[in-house]
Amino acid sequence: QVQLVESGGGLVQAGGSLRLSCAASGLIFSNYGMGWFRQAPGKEREFVAAISWSGGSTYYADSVKGRFTISRDNAKNTVYLQMNSLKPEDTAVYYCAARTASSGSVYVKSYDYWGQGTQVTVSS
Repeated sequence: QVQLVESGGGLVQAGGSLRLSCAASGLIFSNYGMGWFRQAPGKEREFVAAISWSGGSTYYADSVKGRFTISRDNAKNTVYLQMNSLKPEDTAVYYCAARTASSGSVYVKSYDYWGQGTQVTVSS
């Protein structure tokens, strides 16, 4: 059974940094494109970042470009999201996702597996 487990969320002041991790099991990790999404209370889940199976291609939402970096370590079956210069509007539950294709995707419905999420709260 495929499992994705996020970690690394927490409370941080505006301007601070966090690194989220997503550990995958039950799949051949290097065969999957991976993505990060977030969802604030009362809002729909939105795209944050995606990465191809090889790590050679990355994609970012305009709202986080230049501040967030997605990466992966296939040997550790883990994808990361480094978040710098955090803003209060970044506050949300962050989810990692996997799709059975080599590329990432910006679309929620393109992903086959989801983690349970990790809370990120940025204080002003």
